[in-house]
Amino acid sequence: MKIYTKTGDKGETGLIGGKRVLKSDPRIVAYGAVDELNSNIGLAMAFLSKHERLQDLTEILTRIQSDLFVLGSDLADPIYPNNQTKTPRVNDKMASALEPVIDKFEQELDPITFFILPGGTVESALLHQCRGVARRAETNVVTLSNVESINPATRVYLNRLSDFLFVAARLANKRIGTPDVAWRSG
Repeated sequence: MKIYTKTGDKGETGLIGGKRVLKSDPRIVAYGAVDELNSNIGLAMAFLSKHERLQDLTEILTRIQSDLFVLGSDLADPIYPNNQTKTPRVNDKMASALEPVIDKFEQELDPITFFILPGGTVESALLHQCRGVARRAETNVVTLSNVESINPATRVYLNRLSDFLFVAARLANKRIGTPDVAWRSG
């Protein structure tokens, strides 16, 4: 089977269930941002995996990538809450599973006493970039939710994930031995 189908050459794509929509449809924009986030996490992991001290973080990010596949398929199926297509759906447990990990990693970190700029190490900067993409994906999902019915757990997951990525970025700096970059006015 060829990778190209030519069915999208006129600016349309298919959703789960067969419905055709414009590629600029808010649903496509939302799950496109989730796909971009997943790709960015993969890039970050390529750098994180070079550090034995960050192996636990890499393992969690691998699970998150799987979660993001579920989230993307959830958004690609316009039939919510009626799930006639058996599409995997995001559930509340996915977001709540991130919370104890965030809490555990925060225990390793010094309290925040200044605004933190993205940076320090390449690994941290990449995780901050992922956080920014997660925020944009969340915004796109909220935009979609204003015009169509979606699974509310998708918003919660992306919100919690951006919190996790902020903590992960700080953790990468700490474990590699580089301080967070403090914002200075002026």
